[in-house]
Amino acid sequence: MNLIAAIWGALGVALLVGKSCQSLFMRAEEALLNGLSTYQWVILVLYSLFMLYFEGYKGFQKKFSPRTAARVHYLYMNPRPLHAILAPFFCMGYFHAKRKVRIAAIAISTLILCVIFLMEYCPQPWRGIIDVGVILGLSYGLISFGCFLVKVFTTKDHGISPEVPE
Repeated sequence: MNLIAAIWGALGVALLVGKSCQSLFMRAEEALLNGLSTYQWVILVLYSLFMLYFEGYKGFQKKFSPRTAARVHYLYMNPRPLHAILAPFFCMGYFHAKRKVRIAAIAISTLILCVIFLMEYCPQPWRGIIDVGVILGLSYGLISFGCFLVKVFTTKDHGISPEVPE
């Protein structure tokens, strides 16, 4: 059960992030294929750099990825039936996490849902430009999550807290 729960947790998180990238790709591709003005290209590059730094580096690499990978490892070492069944949500910190982590997980999810809802009203090519930045940030995050998974499972004392309430 240990290995299956850990794989389900890691794969579930990766699939959620990967599916988000995939669903945004069509509109991003549409904007790029229809052509952008010089001004729009400048905005795309600046926004992409912004998203790589703030979403990819600051959000994923510095916070989400290490904690989530540590929670995958924690699940592997301390499997419980409910945690195993809901492994992706456990690993993302929706439950059996410190209060701060639970609040952050719920707040970020709510914010993402609101942005998705509002983006339905954003015209092309601006929606595509925003989607390119988001895809880059999420892709960076997915890679950093993979790197942290390798670290927590190959380093005896990885020093990353899973931030569980115990």
